[in-house]
Amino acid sequence: MEMNVTYTSLVAVGDSFTEGMSDLLPDGSYRGWADLLAARMATRTPGFRYANLAVRGKLIAQIADEQAPLAAAMRADVVTLVGGLNDTLRPKVDMGHVRAKLTEAVEHIAPSCKRLVLMRSPGRSGPVMERFRPRMEELFTIVDDLAAKHDALVVDLYGAAVLSDRRMWDVDRLHLTAEGHRRVAEAVWQALGLEAEEDWLSPLPAALPPRWVARRVHDARFAREHLVPWIGRRLTGRSSGDGRPAKRPELLPYESMREVTRDGPVT
Repeated sequence: MEMNVTYTSLVAVGDSFTEGMSDLLPDGSYRGWADLLAARMATRTPGFRYANLAVRGKLIAQIADEQAPLAAAMRADVVTLVGGLNDTLRPKVDMGHVRAKLTEAVEHIAPSCKRLVLMRSPGRSGPVMERFRPRMEELFTIVDDLAAKHDALVVDLYGAAVLSDRRMWDVDRLHLTAEGHRRVAEAVWQALGLEAEEDWLSPLPAALPPRWVARRVHDARFAREHLVPWIGRRLTGRSSGDGRPAKRPELLPYESMREVTRDGPVT
């Protein structure tokens, strides 16, 4: 990988992970690793352009059909593509279909950009993770195979122990906190050959485990606010992203509408 190369544009493709949930800003919008990465890349290159086509809840077929053609048409220097994890979390999944649609998306985008970035998504430690681990690892094997075939980068977030730390995850247990997104941005930054600013793999400070009562309160909140609605959407065939547009649908010069700050350490 060439070091400190100049990139003039970035397009981010995917689902809620790339949209930026749960890196919540004061105005109620989400920031996330892709916005953080774009902000940093823009400081290096005047006129830097950025688009984020990601929409929460999207399955890999929707990403391949709706986002990949748009991303390919933009012909950006860098395209990040992260998808398929929502499929693996469904009660039933056809991994052959996931492979076919992810392959379709990669084959559409790879010839159109200078650098395609794929990822092995992070996973929170716990019983839910253990249940879906075989599917996730099958997905990551597909990602590795496609990267080797199309000369794409793979950012291995799954293998980063710090990103499995429960403190890196929001109360919904599905999305990273601001600190998690900040570390992902640094990981992609370094994978692109840009000079490291920190060790994104460094562990969090040691902390005592939460007391039994605190865990039960946390579990109850998770079930009420997130698990029950999620089950309801699965049973009715709905998605949290239904009818929702992409957060930044056009490849335009990056102009920060708000100051993108570096969050303090998680304790």
